[in-house]
Amino acid sequence: MATVNKEMLISEILEIDRGLAVILMNHGMHCVGCPSARYESLEQATVVHGMDVDAIIEQMNAYLAEPKA
Repeated sequence: MATVNKEMLISEILEIDRGLAVILMNHGMHCVGCPSARYESLEQATVVHGMDVDAIIEQMNAYLAEPKA
């Protein structure tokens, strides 16, 4: 099973599972289509947006751990 960490680039996260884009967007991070997504880590993006990186990682990894149909 893949997991997300704060050093990963946004683009790397989206390659794992496109469903993770919904989690980012629900947190107000609409960077999924932004050119910065190719060069910015999750931690960098959350700092810019004033968000808790650990909370987002926890939610993403919980999503990834859910059984998929």
